Amino acid sequence: MIQIILAFLLGVIAGTFTGLAPGIHINLVAALILSFHANSPLPFIIFIVAMSITHVFIDFIPSIFLGAPDEDTALSILPGHQLLKQGKGREAVVLALLGALMGVAISIILAYPFAKIVPYIFTHVQPFIPFILIFISAYIILREKEIIIALVVFILAGFLGFFAFNLPVREPLLPLLSGLFGVSGLIINVHERKSLKKQEVTSFKKINIQKKELALSALVGAIVGPLCSFLPAIGSGHASIIGSEIKEHSIRGFLFLNGLMNALIMSLSFVTAYAIGKTRTGSAAAVKELVGTLTTFHLVSIFLTIACASVCAFILGLILSRKFAYIMNKINYRKLGITTLGVLVTVNIIFSNVLGLVVLATGASLGLYAILSGSRRINLMGCLLIPSIIFYL
Repeated sequence: MIQIILAFLLGVIAGTFTGLAPGIHINLVAALILSFHANSPLPFIIFIVAMSITHVFIDFIPSIFLGAPDEDTALSILPGHQLLKQGKGREAVVLALLGALMGVAISIILAYPFAKIVPYIFTHVQPFIPFILIFISAYIILREKEIIIALVVFILAGFLGFFAFNLPVREPLLPLLSGLFGVSGLIINVHERKSLKKQEVTSFKKINIQKKELALSALVGAIVGPLCSFLPAIGSGHASIIGSEIKEHSIRGFLFLNGLMNALIMSLSFVTAYAIGKTRTGSAAAVKELVGTLTTFHLVSIFLTIACASVCAFILGLILSRKFAYIMNKINYRKLGITTLGVLVTVNIIFSNVLGLVVLATGASLGLYAILSGSRRINLMGCLLIPSIIFYL
């Protein structure tokens, strides 16, 4: 019991660190844990799950305040920064945190029926997976104003992803996603933003929440999230866009929906690993590697951890977002962006290799092109979709 409690606390601490530190992804920490695990895997499972859920919550803070997202929070940049420019950065983070908390609640409710239904669905859907991925990709591209530019961004990102995974690049996801989503956004921020409007440190009770819209977002998330959670290369960003197509969302509603999808898909990825043996997140893959086959006991332990970690992460997120709002009022935003950019590049130098730095630079260039051309950054997820489509075909 002491080991489990200690593993949980360390997981929350690690998830807070990975959430706040640009470029340090939970997959890196999970890979390190796999090299140290002992005969009893349960404490390590608790650690990985607690870290993963905490990361989902805390990751919105650097994404919105610093413009340093990963692939899951990239979509929160635009609406988040619109509120940030109005001095409401903390409100943007709180809305995403509320969405994540709702996503966890929905995942707990759906876990049992989803575990029963998904094997049947997957059996019938599996032969059509590449065509489903092609359809979703085509639909998102065709919804763009500049279809040709969106298609170019998607295909180039796909080529970059394909080569990153097939060349001897150490930790290929790190430079790939850091370049496409992190470095490119930070360069734009450093270049364009010298100062920000003073950030309001609004109390939680005064956050502007339209309860009816959030309730409808929760309903949409409960329908779309499970359908996207077992498809390869389809992340919370795609689920958020599909959900926003079903029901049009305001800026605040979209932030809530994006938070919800992040937490819901992360949580249900463990159910997918249990039900059909397929892993759709690095965290679920690490847990499966620890135990081989997930049992009902493992799944119950995982969801108890998810429930406890989400409460801790929500409280931590509220505290840290308040601290960040204070900090943003006292420091130069441009200098902060340069420092964050330096940290991100340094992390890649440490954990990747020379080819990884080539991928990082190429991804940053493509990410900049996407931003400056007005293409939605979800098209950069071609880096995962095209390799998956090629694999399944």
